Order: sequence, then C-alpha cells, then structure tokens
Amino acid sequence: GGSLTKLAYYSTVQHKVARVRSFDCSGKDIENEPLYEISVQEEITARLHFIKFENTYIETCLDFIKDHLVNTETKVIKATGGGAYKFKDLIEKKLGLKVDKEDVMTCLIKGCNFVLRNIPHEVFAYQKDSDTEFRFQTNHPNIFPYLLVNIGSGVSIVKVETEDKFEWIGGSSIGGGTFWGLGALLTKTKKFDELLQLASKGQHTNVDMLVKDVYGGAYQTLGLSGNLIASSFGKSTTADKEFSKEDMAKSLLHMISNDIGQLACLYAKLHNLDKIYFGGFFIRGHPVTMRTITYSINFFSKGEVQALFLRHEGYLGAIGAFLKGAEQDNPNQYSWGENYAGSSGLMSTSPDVYPMQRTRSGTFDMLEMDRLERPLVNLPLLKDPSTYIPDTVDLTDDAMARKYWLTCFEEALDGVAKRAAASQPDSIDALERAEKFRQKYWNKLQTLRQQPFAYGTLTVRSLLDTREHCLNEFNFPDPYSKVKQKENGIALKCFQSVIESLDSLGWEERQFALVKGLLAGNVFDWGAKAVSDVLESEPQFGFEEAKSKLQERPWLEDSYSQWLERLKEGPPHKCALIFADNSGIDIILGVFPFVRELLSRGTEVILACNSGPALNDVTYSESLIVTERIAAMDPVIQSALREEKLLLVQTGSSSPCLDLSRLDKGLAVLVRERKTDLVIIEGMGRAIHTNYYAALKCESLKLAVIKNSWLADRLGGKIFSVIFKYEVPCK
Repeated sequence: GGSLTKLAYYSTVQHKVARVRSFDCSGKDIENEPLYEISVQEEITARLHFIKFENTYIETCLDFIKDHLVNTETKVIKATGGGAYKFKDLIEKKLGLKVDKEDVMTCLIKGCNFVLRNIPHEVFAYQKDSDTEFRFQTNHPNIFPYLLVNIGSGVSIVKVETEDKFEWIGGSSIGGGTFWGLGALLTKTKKFDELLQLASKGQHTNVDMLVKDVYGGAYQTLGLSGNLIASSFGKSTTADKEFSKEDMAKSLLHMISNDIGQLACLYAKLHNLDKIYFGGFFIRGHPVTMRTITYSINFFSKGEVQALFLRHEGYLGAIGAFLKGAEQDNPNQYSWGENYAGSSGLMSTSPDVYPMQRTRSGTFDMLEMDRLERPLVNLPLLKDPSTYIPDTVDLTDDAMARKYWLTCFEEALDGVAKRAAASQPDSIDALERAEKFRQKYWNKLQTLRQQPFAYGTLTVRSLLDTREHCLNEFNFPDPYSKVKQKENGIALKCFQSVIESLDSLGWEERQFALVKGLLAGNVFDWGAKAVSDVLESEPQFGFEEAKSKLQERPWLEDSYSQWLERLKEGPPHKCALIFADNSGIDIILGVFPFVRELLSRGTEVILACNSGPALNDVTYSESLIVTERIAAMDPVIQSALREEKLLLVQTGSSSPCLDLSRLDKGLAVLVRERKTDLVIIEGMGRAIHTNYYAALKCESLKLAVIKNSWLADRLGGKIFSVIFKYEVPCK
C-alpha cells in the first residue's frame, strides 16, 4: 500500500491436545480403575498470520520474510497494491523470488468476502457521540450482494454479487488524494495523518456557508435544517480574515466526505443494495473520517442506509493476494476462527481522547486465524439467522455489567493459573507457562477495560473464549481433564440407583424428579466461583446436596406447568436435540435419565457435546466413553444406540457458551434429516449468557441454575435461582 505493507502468511502450529481413550476392560476388575485413560498429544493445526509494517521499515519486513518464511521450494511471492510496483525490484533482489502481481480489486474483494464469512464481529457502524464508538453488526448468513466503496487516492465503487462475480459500477476522482493534495496546498501540512489531526480540531462553520447564513434559519419549504452546509468554503469569498488551518482542513474533509457519501447512496439506490462497506487509505480506522462518512450516508439516504466499516479493512488486499496464491489448497472450504491470544485489538484512534492518550495504531497490528477442523454453519432451526444474536448482555454497551465481569475474571485468574499448573504435575515448566498465561490474559483484560470494542462486541462469551485461547497458547489444553475423569467415574457408580429411584415413581412425579435432576446436575460447574469453592472444600458434596440448594417453585423463570401439559396432551416429539453442559453428575445423573425418558416416549435424541475442552464441560470424546458405560448398565440406552435412535455428535465448539450460528455442519445435517422438533439447552453459559432470547422454529427448553449472585440479582433472584423456560414458536 501507500504507507503500510501488510503481510499474510500460513504456518503450521504444534499444539498440545488432551485425548481420552477407553481402557481395555476385558477380564479386569474395573471397580477401582479410572474410567478412561487421558493422554496429551501433539497436534498440528493450520494458522493464518497477518502482520502490518510501515513502508519506512520495508527492509525489516523483507528480512522477516527471508529469515522465517522463504524455503528452497518458494519461487514466487504474491503481491498487490501500489507497492507491488514500487518495491518489485527490491523484493526480487532481496528475496531472490519472482514477484507475481495480482489485481488490486480482485484481491480486495476476495479478502473482504473472507473476513465477512469467518469473523462474526467484523462489521461495525461508527457512532462518535455514544458511549461506545463502535457498534458491531450481526453477520448475515448470506453476505451478498453488497457495495464496496474503496476510498484511496480516488474512489472506486464496486458491486459484489457472488464469490467471483463483481463489477466496477462507478467512482470519482475526488477522494483521499484530493483531501491530501488540497489540504497540503491550503495548510502546508504534508502528512495525511497530521492533516486529519488538524481537521479533528477544526470548526467547519467558520469557513462553510450554512443554510441559515443564506436564509436566516432553516429552509422550511424544502425541509432543510439551518445548520446544513449550503456551500463548502462559501464564507471565504466574502470574509477578509485569515482562516485557521484546522478550520480549512475540517471544511475540506466535510466537502469530500459528503460528496463520496452522496455518490455511494445514489449507486446503492440505483442497484437496490442496502449494505455499503467503506474501506481504503482514507478510512483506515480514523474516527474523524468514519464520522463524516456516517453522517453523509445517513443524511442522503434519510436514515435508510447505514455506513459500515470493517475491523480488518487494512488487511483485505493482503488476504486476497494470499488466497489467490493458495487456491490449490482451497482455504474457503474450511471455517476459520480468530485466535484472540495472538491478535491485537481495534484501538480508538480518536485524536480528542484526552487525557488517556491511547495508542494511535489505526486498525490491527496483528491478526491470527486458526483453521477449524470442521466447517461451521447455522443451526437450521434458528427462526431468523440474520437477526440471531447469541449473547444476552452486550458488555460494550452496559458499563456496570462490564466493570463487574472484568473484575470477576481478574479475581478468578490466579485460581485458573493454579489449576492449569496443577493439571500437569510431571511438567518441569508448568509453573512458568501458567505464569505466562496469567500475564497474557491479565494484559488482555486491561486492554478491554480501556477499549471494550477491541475484539468486536464484548460479552461474557468472548471473555471466556479469550481465556481458553490463552490457555491453549501456553499448552494447557484441558486443565480440568483429571477432575472430569474422577467426577465421571463417581457419577457412573450412582447411575443405576438414580434410575431405580426414578422408575419407582408415578408418571407425573417422575417428570418433576427428572427436571429437578437435570437442574441439580447443572450446579456442578467449576466455572462458577460459588460452586468451585464448595467443591474444593466439601469433596462429599453430591447429587442430593445439589438438589437441596435449588430454589423452591415457583422458580425465577417457570413454565414447568406448560411443559408438563405438553407432555400429557401432545404427541411425542419426533427428535430432540440436547446441548449438554458439564461432565460428571450433570451429564450422567441429570441429562441421561432425561434422555432415557424421551427415548421411552418414542422420541429420538441427538446429544451434542463440545468438540474441544472448556472448563469442566463434557467433550464429545468423553461422552462416547460415558455413553458406552451407561449402555452396558441400561437396556433402554443400549437398544437406542443400536437402533440409532440415540446419536452422539460434536458441536464444533470449544467454548463454555453456545453460538447457534457456528455449529458443526454434520450436526446441522442430522438435525434436518431427523426432523428435529425440540431443542434443549442446559447450563448458565449456553442458556443464560447466550441464547436466553434466541428464537427457534420449534419448541425449546432452556434450563439453568444461576450460580453467580450478581447475575441472579440482575435477573431479580438469588443465587441458585432456577430458570426453566419452555418456549413454543408463534404459528
């Protein structure tokens, strides 16, 4: 680019992963043996890296490429942008490689499609005068069609219809170069960023002629406000005084932004498009340009169209050039996820942020994306995927909630680091790595205190996911593996007596006991401090003790009577999809008896567990072993497995929360095939922090025990209050 070099490269990363494997139990007394074997293995995963260098340090950038990225097989390096011409000879000489120049616009659009598809909080609207400058948008499952307005030296307006179909539909010679060139002539300021700095301090009304200067107030007949610009630089024709550099820069910025905004609106209207993304050197994350473009679009579209910006706008060309070079590997066939541990955050670049003086880095300095093992798609049962928002509370917006949860995660950090180190007693550097994890996550939390929008919308889910990413970065793949192994073993020993007790009850009494068991199981959550304190200090705390902790009915959210009525009066459900939460008592004594009852009613069951570990949540591989053991004790489960009426699947997630718009493709296929008509989501992370308001096309149950006193208070209850939400979609 004109001032920055953006580098994209692919690497393989060695990660430690926790594996569980069933012991061969033939002829062995397994009463006192562990339930399964845990091993830590090396796994190689693919990662995309994006790094930004200033062009003044192009030699440093090339040294980095030469030292780390070039091997004997590398013959060609893909490049795009103005610098691909300017630095071609230097690159070829220094690296001994042929520079293969790619078309700028093709790369830009390929990069744009990639980030829109893979980064949930990529797109934002800019609101200068609200508490949070950046208002992130929900990614629509269908990203096409859209308008891309690229403001470099001039303006290019491109209509993008599919992955490979786009056309240049218009543009203007009045763009960023015009602002820079005219600005330099007017203010004698040669640097673009300094010019913007001047504009941010200026008052354009000193230079511009307003409607009220012409008509003495608003022009009512045409509905024009008195403060509207009637003529850019209009006052300079009549005034004898000198104008300040700041005021002229501000007037110029408004003039060019308004021109671009009107042009973009007209093209959007002409082509019937409602999504306009702005990018290019002129934008580059600068609040002052984002604000003027936003105002202009809002004015000319009468509020019907929103100006949208991209978090990683500066990297689009580099990503596109990389994708062109990697076409034989088809990166688009995979899903990718942002690695929060290795990515730097979106900074506020507002020049008027005082006295905090935040770092002015524009957008990202580094971005890392990990290739996910399986493609992720929407749950087919979402009522409207385009309006689905997983998270219940937006901490970017809610300052009080943000302060509480950031403090909560800070206070829990020492305990998490201690647990991580203790999970690897045979490792000589476990303590050192745990301290590095603690430091890294602490720094992330401090960044989020200052810039809550750094990684998109800040939520409890993003805080939990960032912690998991940091743990993985320092090779703590599953700090709770031994805890889960032990709790699964203990719970299995109680399974038969729990089933016998349930089977001895009358039908109605049994339904309530099953729900109470499901809720009691949900108490066993090592992610909740109130519970982990009890589990640490009272090892004998068990299923019956958990039941006694539960709130008596009526519950905080209580539609149990409607659920019971549905079971009594309605036909059996065809198929139930259950998202399981914790290992041990939760899945074995809470979920499985409930599954067994559904199966007995003639309902097929899909049991979905996390693909990878998070806290003490049950993983798919653990659920296979647990189910095998239960089947050996229980004929109902055994025959359901044999007849494929009970199916175990993975969610594609490694989070304590649940995003129904990013689920394993295999799970989505199964949901459709089996005509699923009931979804059960259990646990605080999956049913309260996320999906509390999720609207589905079918019946749903959301169950959880609130194990956090602040959250309970927020929802109008006390700790261990119960949420039992039975929802039927409107016909």
